[in-house]
Amino acid sequence: MNEEFINKWKSQVKKGTLSFIVLNVLKGNEYYGYELIENIKQKTAIEIAEGTIYPLMNRLKKEKLVDSKWVEQETGIPRKYYVLTEIGEETLKSMQKYWDELEGLIKKIKK
Repeated sequence: MNEEFINKWKSQVKKGTLSFIVLNVLKGNEYYGYELIENIKQKTAIEIAEGTIYPLMNRLKKEKLVDSKWVEQETGIPRKYYVLTEIGEETLKSMQKYWDELEGLIKKIKK
């Protein structure tokens, strides 16, 4: 087995699906950055650095898939909360449909 190849492949799969994962985690929820990272970690066991999530959130916001708002805290600094937009929900449905089709095709190949 070529472990180096497998590790590179896993990294590419993770990068390629990270937007899909984030949109799924945000569906029906509102999270601030650290909370979002922790939820992704809990639900997927994928470790995501702050240096990865925040640029991704900016791209998703630019694409109008998520919106954000600053919320003042009683103590500490304000937190930026993220939520799916209507366009984000529609996009997620399309992504889910494609994911399901892809999964079906892979299952066919494996038989």
